Amino acid sequence: MRILLIGGSKSGKSRLAQELCLRLDGTRYYWATMEPADGEDRARIARHREERAGCGFITIEQGRHLAARTVPPDAAVLFDSVTALLSNEMFSSGGIDQSAGERAGKELLEISRRCRHFVCVCDDLWRDGMDYDDATRYYCRALAQICRRCAEEFDTVCEVTGGLVRCWKGALPE
Repeated sequence: MRILLIGGSKSGKSRLAQELCLRLDGTRYYWATMEPADGEDRARIARHREERAGCGFITIEQGRHLAARTVPPDAAVLFDSVTALLSNEMFSSGGIDQSAGERAGKELLEISRRCRHFVCVCDDLWRDGMDYDDATRYYCRALAQICRRCAEEFDTVCEVTGGLVRCWKGALPE
């Protein structure tokens, strides 16, 4: 089963993703993509580690170049997050890597197809209606494109808002 969870920052996506992975069978992996840039990032990573302590997750810290890592076919992967993955891929060279969205989306789908369960988290940054600079608009469009591609293939697509879940496609496992 492949599940995409979309929502705003601090909406409860990661917590729900963890709860879902704990319901699924298979060896549990937490695929972390955030590459910390400051104390706030490090605090968020520490909070996520604490929240999943004792849950039996094997952590993979791979924030870019997903194809360099593999997971076994029986895996239940919590992938957190597409948002950080794209940022790492697109802006790591100091400029804008215009091929990053296509490459990251392709690698993400390939990984998701190789394991038993894949629960994927993504922020919906494209919906706020703000007027951004060109780089940010390009990033938001690429992020939305990756999510559309995942939504086409995945079994379940849900929006999380303030901890409330609305499934737009499929259903969450019991």
